Amino acid sequence: MSPEADGAASIVVEISTDGACLGNPGPGGWGVIMRWRGQEKRLSGGEEHTTNNKMELTAAIEGLAALTRPSTVVLYTDSSYVRNGIMSWVKGWQANGWQTKDRKPVKNADLWRKLVEEEKRHEVTWKWVKGHNGDHYNEIADDLATSAAREIAGR
Repeated sequence: MSPEADGAASIVVEISTDGACLGNPGPGGWGVIMRWRGQEKRLSGGEEHTTNNKMELTAAIEGLAALTRPSTVVLYTDSSYVRNGIMSWVKGWQANGWQTKDRKPVKNADLWRKLVEEEKRHEVTWKWVKGHNGDHYNEIADDLATSAAREIAGR
């Protein structure tokens, strides 16, 4: 995806993400819908044995990674875990060597590191939306994630 060709500052890419898991852990999926200047791109994927939090993180990572150039991004997620983690918790985890305040290893640290790296490439505003509450693009991302999880599960 290359909406940035006209200049990153003038184009805002909106990305809605979601993760789904059939059982937690279990087969999981992630979904992304990207929008800019009236265009859309949809992405999805999944894993056989994963957790909902991993799929929520993966959706955000994949959405940002799909941008071919640094961009101005508004990323919508229904995951407080992702939004709070990237906006607040990650700085402390990094300072503590990827350990919590209790000196325990951060769960999903590999994915958090990837998300931090992807975020560095862009100017990202993180927005939380209430899931399963009628937000059109969140519903699309949820459908993509759920379909990917079902495909992995063979359902």
